[in-house]
Amino acid sequence: MTKDNTPITRQKFMEELRRYEKGSISRRQFLGVTGLGTAMAVMGGAMPSLMPGRAQAQDLGDRVVLATWPNYHDTSNFDRFTDETGVYCQVNVFGSNEEMLAKLQAGGSGWDVFVPTNYAVPTYVKADLIEPLDLSKLPNYDPAAFDQRFADAGTINGTVYGVPKNWGTTGIAFNTSKTGGVVDSWKTFFDGARDQFDGRAMVHDYQLTTIGNALVYFGHSFNSVDPAELADAEKLLIDVKPHLFAISSDYQPSMRNGDAWLTMCWTGDGKQMNADMPEIGFALGREGGEIWSDYYAIPKDAPHREAAYALINYLLDPEVNAREALAHGYPVADARTNELLPEELLNDPILYPAAERLSPLEFGAAVTLTDPNRAELMARFKSA
Repeated sequence: MTKDNTPITRQKFMEELRRYEKGSISRRQFLGVTGLGTAMAVMGGAMPSLMPGRAQAQDLGDRVVLATWPNYHDTSNFDRFTDETGVYCQVNVFGSNEEMLAKLQAGGSGWDVFVPTNYAVPTYVKADLIEPLDLSKLPNYDPAAFDQRFADAGTINGTVYGVPKNWGTTGIAFNTSKTGGVVDSWKTFFDGARDQFDGRAMVHDYQLTTIGNALVYFGHSFNSVDPAELADAEKLLIDVKPHLFAISSDYQPSMRNGDAWLTMCWTGDGKQMNADMPEIGFALGREGGEIWSDYYAIPKDAPHREAAYALINYLLDPEVNAREALAHGYPVADARTNELLPEELLNDPILYPAAERLSPLEFGAAVTLTDPNRAELMARFKSA
């Protein structure tokens, strides 16, 4: 029944059902429009996906394990997911795609969902570590709603292995009260780390970005695997290491307490820190660097596969995804979600840099994840 108690027509009902199945409206909106809120028990047999979550818990199991990145979710969404389904969400946090890959290669990860970055997806497919997704179990995924720049990497040879989560950039976060102004150059970052910022700079515990940004310092490609160019990057990194505060992908605590003054930084972390401490700014390196997209994916040996699909589908709901975006501060490629976000967020230069600042950036290349020279370089740097 509609709000004016006029019975909904069959045609209108089917239109709203199709919108719900495509993820254009939430379950709550569908129930409100169609008046099904008081008829769940009757409809549940014919349409079990609309039943309250706990009625589905028998099929989903009691838990789902998510491997993801630091500071990357609205944790209240996991509580809501548990309330709706009865499935507890266990979150494991990792600092690099290399770490994730090694864990899955070792077997027995126990993960049901993980969040690989664009350049890692081909490696997972080649190693047969990732599940081809059954999109019929992800009705909230509407490919037409996504900016394809940040969705294409999840599809290999026509098969979808990952659906988009977020996209972003890798730049520099800096405390202006300590640095005296904006740091928007990798030359300033690395040279400053050995001079006026001695003992106060941080780099990622992550070869792609740490080596990549050292390569960009010399004008090389962020993705280079050329031995001579990698030698340049290694010399710079070995030289700068004694001057660093830390090598860590979890840099927010040190930036917030003032122990670190500048760090390699992902978009959302930069936004989170800037929102709480306006003196912490974020800028892209003028010389170049990384633009990236992350995906929700399911490992081949996921122990709770149905719960995995349920969690991904839940997180792709535009209303849920909007809460995620407001919490983590990363740009979202889903137009449906962006319609729900405040204009000031969509116009934020940290999240959506000007086109001329994005143009020098590179998406990570698959070869960088498995190139032995880059892996060995990072190991020598960390042990030096």
